[in-house]
Amino acid sequence: MSPPEHALVLAVDEKSQIQAYPDRTAPCLSMLPTTPERRTHDYVRHGTTSLFAAYDLASGSVIARHYRRHRHQEFLRFLKLIDSAAPKDLGLHLVLDNYATHKTPAIKEWLVKHPRFHLHFTPTSSSWLNLAERWFAELTNRKLRRSAHRSVTELETDIRKWINERDKAPKPFVWTKSADEIPGTLAVYCQRIIDSGH
Repeated sequence: MSPPEHALVLAVDEKSQIQAYPDRTAPCLSMLPTTPERRTHDYVRHGTTSLFAAYDLASGSVIARHYRRHRHQEFLRFLKLIDSAAPKDLGLHLVLDNYATHKTPAIKEWLVKHPRFHLHFTPTSSSWLNLAERWFAELTNRKLRRSAHRSVTELETDIRKWINERDKAPKPFVWTKSADEIPGTLAVYCQRIIDSGH
């Protein structure tokens, strides 16, 4: 809400196990008036990739890289990518979840040697606070949901094209409610659930 001066604030997260699906065993039947789209339930998997992303809260642009595994070694390589991609005169404030790979001894040791990095962890079960999650939802809805890929390389290339195209004119996400309004909205929602009898 109040980013520090002379710093870049990045929402960092990983979308792991993105699967390369080929076309289903039968072609999808398109949506028609009064008829929803239909597709078979079965498919063949062709491997997975993990996408690491650092979403710039101010500009909406993204630093992203695919890795075939999702361990602290890949996270460390991603931190090094962020370090090389970000202007050297800016501090780097990373908002991220409490995943174990973010807190290993190797990561902590590297961070001590790179004091421009400041990590801010979201509370447990509060992934919605990290706008990288919102960016991943957009990737899923606008690209992955209806895509078919016959290899992991094809999947990664397709995602990279989508990111590059989006980053030509990036737009930051804007909170529509203030921090003071959110608890009130949650209270109304919770009351609705209680009133429904479920």
